[in-house]
Amino acid sequence: MSLPLHIQNWFIPISEHSKTLGQAFKSMQANALAQNSIPLIIQLVENPKYEIPGLEFFSGSTDLITHDYIHLLLGRGLLPKDEAFVLGFTMGSTNRVSDFEAKIYGLFSKFIYPKEYRFTQQDFEVYKDAVRLGFISDCKALNKIQFEDYLNYSLPEARTLIGIEESLLHAYYKIEKHRYPNSIESQRLLQ
Repeated sequence: MSLPLHIQNWFIPISEHSKTLGQAFKSMQANALAQNSIPLIIQLVENPKYEIPGLEFFSGSTDLITHDYIHLLLGRGLLPKDEAFVLGFTMGSTNRVSDFEAKIYGLFSKFIYPKEYRFTQQDFEVYKDAVRLGFISDCKALNKIQFEDYLNYSLPEARTLIGIEESLLHAYYKIEKHRYPNSIESQRLLQ
Protein backbone atom coordinates (compact mmCIF):
# COMPACT_ATOMS: atom_id res chain seq x y z
CA MET A 1 0.00 0.00 0.00
CA SER A 2 1.38 3.35 -0.98
CA LEU A 3 0.28 6.16 1.28
CA PRO A 4 -1.92 8.80 -0.36
CA LEU A 5 -0.02 11.97 -1.25
CA HIS A 6 -1.82 14.12 1.36
CA ILE A 7 -0.65 11.70 4.08
CA GLN A 8 2.91 11.59 2.70
CA ASN A 9 3.08 15.39 2.65
CA TRP A 10 1.42 16.07 6.02
CA PHE A 11 3.93 17.40 8.51
CA ILE A 12 4.12 19.98 11.29
CA PRO A 13 7.80 20.62 12.06
CA ILE A 14 9.20 21.05 15.54
CA SER A 15 9.91 24.67 14.60
CA GLU A 16 6.15 25.39 14.47
CA HIS A 17 5.45 27.62 17.47
CA SER A 18 2.16 29.33 16.66
CA LYS A 19 -0.23 26.35 16.62
CA THR A 20 -1.79 24.94 19.74
CA LEU A 21 -1.78 21.21 20.28
CA GLY A 22 -5.52 21.24 19.57
CA GLN A 23 -5.09 23.08 16.26
CA ALA A 24 -2.29 20.76 15.19
CA PHE A 25 -4.39 17.73 16.12
CA LYS A 26 -7.29 18.93 13.93
CA SER A 27 -4.87 19.35 11.03
CA MET A 28 -3.53 15.86 11.55
CA GLN A 29 -6.97 14.27 11.82
CA ALA A 30 -7.89 15.71 8.45
CA ASN A 31 -4.89 13.93 6.92
CA ALA A 32 -4.24 10.76 8.95
CA LEU A 33 -5.26 7.16 8.41
CA ALA A 34 -8.41 6.00 10.16
CA GLN A 35 -8.03 3.43 12.96
CA ASN A 36 -9.99 0.86 10.96
CA SER A 37 -7.47 1.10 8.10
CA ILE A 38 -4.62 -0.07 10.34
CA PRO A 39 -4.11 -3.85 10.10
CA LEU A 40 -5.26 -5.89 13.08
CA ILE A 41 -1.80 -7.38 13.72
CA ILE A 42 -0.42 -3.87 14.29
CA GLN A 43 -3.31 -2.96 16.56
CA LEU A 44 -2.81 -6.19 18.53
CA VAL A 45 0.85 -5.34 19.12
CA GLU A 46 0.63 -1.57 19.66
CA ASN A 47 -2.81 -0.77 21.09
CA PRO A 48 -3.42 -1.36 24.83
CA LYS A 49 -7.08 -2.18 24.25
CA TYR A 50 -5.90 -5.58 23.02
CA GLU A 51 -3.66 -6.31 26.01
CA ILE A 52 -4.30 -9.27 28.27
CA PRO A 53 -5.14 -7.83 31.72
CA GLY A 54 -2.01 -7.61 33.82
CA LEU A 55 0.28 -8.28 30.83
CA GLU A 56 1.71 -5.42 28.81
CA PHE A 57 3.31 -6.91 25.72
CA PHE A 58 5.29 -3.79 24.80
CA SER A 59 6.05 -0.87 27.09
CA GLY A 60 4.49 2.34 25.87
CA SER A 61 1.55 0.94 23.92
CA THR A 62 -1.03 3.61 23.12
CA ASP A 63 -4.35 4.08 21.41
CA LEU A 64 -4.28 5.86 18.05
CA ILE A 65 -5.32 9.27 19.40
CA THR A 66 -2.52 9.28 21.99
CA HIS A 67 -0.10 8.11 19.30
CA ASP A 68 -1.18 11.02 17.08
CA TYR A 69 -0.59 13.57 19.85
CA ILE A 70 2.91 12.17 20.31
CA HIS A 71 3.61 12.65 16.58
CA LEU A 72 2.73 16.30 17.01
CA LEU A 73 4.85 16.90 20.09
CA LEU A 74 7.86 15.16 18.56
CA GLY A 75 7.50 17.14 15.32
CA ARG A 76 7.13 14.05 13.14
CA GLY A 77 5.03 13.39 10.06
CA LEU A 78 3.38 10.14 8.98
CA LEU A 79 6.10 8.42 6.95
CA PRO A 80 7.96 5.23 8.01
CA LYS A 81 10.89 6.84 9.84
CA ASP A 82 8.42 9.16 11.56
CA GLU A 83 6.43 6.16 12.78
CA ALA A 84 9.60 4.40 13.87
CA PHE A 85 10.73 7.44 15.86
CA VAL A 86 7.36 8.00 17.54
CA LEU A 87 7.05 4.35 18.55
CA GLY A 88 10.62 4.15 19.81
CA PHE A 89 10.54 7.43 21.75
CA THR A 90 7.22 6.49 23.35
CA MET A 91 8.58 3.11 24.44
CA GLY A 92 11.77 4.69 25.75
CA SER A 93 9.89 7.36 27.69
CA THR A 94 8.41 4.67 29.94
CA ASN A 95 11.92 3.92 31.26
CA ARG A 96 10.79 0.28 31.36
CA VAL A 97 11.69 -1.01 27.93
CA SER A 98 14.50 -3.56 27.88
CA ASP A 99 16.92 -4.22 25.03
CA PHE A 100 15.23 -7.60 24.58
CA GLU A 101 11.78 -5.99 24.31
CA ALA A 102 13.07 -3.44 21.79
CA LYS A 103 14.57 -6.25 19.69
CA ILE A 104 11.36 -8.30 19.81
CA TYR A 105 9.37 -5.29 18.64
CA GLY A 106 11.93 -4.89 15.87
CA LEU A 107 11.28 -8.46 14.73
CA PHE A 108 7.55 -7.75 14.56
CA SER A 109 8.06 -4.49 12.69
CA LYS A 110 10.57 -5.94 10.21
CA PHE A 111 9.16 -9.41 9.55
CA ILE A 112 5.63 -9.99 10.88
CA TYR A 113 3.79 -6.76 10.04
CA PRO A 114 2.14 -6.59 6.61
CA LYS A 115 4.73 -5.79 3.97
CA GLU A 116 3.64 -2.18 3.41
CA TYR A 117 3.96 -1.46 7.16
CA ARG A 118 7.30 -3.16 7.77
CA PHE A 119 10.36 -1.22 8.88
CA THR A 120 13.39 -1.19 6.67
CA GLN A 121 16.78 -1.54 8.36
CA GLN A 122 17.10 2.26 8.33
CA ASP A 123 13.65 2.64 9.93
CA PHE A 124 14.67 0.14 12.59
CA GLU A 125 17.86 2.12 13.30
CA VAL A 126 15.74 5.27 13.80
CA TYR A 127 13.45 3.28 16.11
CA LYS A 128 16.41 2.07 18.22
CA ASP A 129 17.82 5.60 18.44
CA ALA A 130 14.42 6.89 19.51
CA VAL A 131 14.10 4.25 22.25
CA ARG A 132 17.40 5.50 23.69
CA LEU A 133 16.39 9.16 23.35
CA GLY A 134 13.06 8.54 25.06
CA PHE A 135 14.90 6.76 27.86
CA ILE A 136 17.38 9.58 28.48
CA SER A 137 14.76 12.29 28.13
CA ASP A 138 13.33 13.75 31.33
CA CYS A 139 9.83 13.69 29.86
CA LYS A 140 6.88 11.96 31.45
CA ALA A 141 5.90 8.52 30.13
CA LEU A 142 4.14 9.62 26.95
CA ASN A 143 1.71 6.71 26.91
CA LYS A 144 0.28 7.90 30.26
CA ILE A 145 -0.32 11.57 29.38
CA GLN A 146 -3.86 12.94 29.19
CA PHE A 147 -3.18 15.09 26.14
CA GLU A 148 -6.62 16.66 26.24
CA ASP A 149 -5.31 18.70 29.20
CA TYR A 150 -2.80 20.38 26.87
CA LEU A 151 -4.97 21.24 23.85
CA ASN A 152 -4.92 25.01 24.44
CA TYR A 153 -1.16 25.22 24.86
CA SER A 154 1.17 25.98 21.96
CA LEU A 155 3.21 23.01 20.81
CA PRO A 156 6.39 24.31 22.54
CA GLU A 157 4.47 25.03 25.76
CA ALA A 158 2.97 21.54 25.76
CA ARG A 159 6.41 20.01 25.17
CA THR A 160 7.84 21.98 28.09
CA LEU A 161 5.01 21.00 30.44
CA ILE A 162 5.41 17.33 29.51
CA GLY A 163 9.21 17.54 29.74
CA ILE A 164 10.10 16.91 26.09
CA GLU A 165 13.39 18.70 25.46
CA GLU A 166 13.33 20.43 22.07
CA SER A 167 17.12 20.73 22.21
CA LEU A 168 17.43 16.93 22.47
CA LEU A 169 15.13 16.45 19.48
CA HIS A 170 16.97 19.11 17.43
CA ALA A 171 20.32 17.47 18.13
CA TYR A 172 19.07 14.06 17.07
CA TYR A 173 17.17 15.37 14.03
CA LYS A 174 20.38 16.98 12.81
CA ILE A 175 22.11 13.58 13.07
CA GLU A 176 19.21 11.78 11.38
CA LYS A 177 19.21 14.31 8.54
CA HIS A 178 22.92 13.69 7.98
CA ARG A 179 22.61 9.87 8.15
CA TYR A 180 19.71 9.55 5.71
CA PRO A 181 20.22 12.09 2.92
CA ASN A 182 17.74 10.30 0.64
CA SER A 183 14.94 10.14 3.20
CA ILE A 184 12.16 12.69 2.75
CA GLU A 185 11.10 12.45 6.39
CA SER A 186 14.66 12.85 7.70
CA GLN A 187 15.44 15.81 5.45
CA ARG A 188 12.39 17.86 6.43
CA LEU A 189 12.80 17.53 10.20
CA LEU A 190 14.53 20.84 10.79
CA GLN A 191 12.43 23.03 8.51
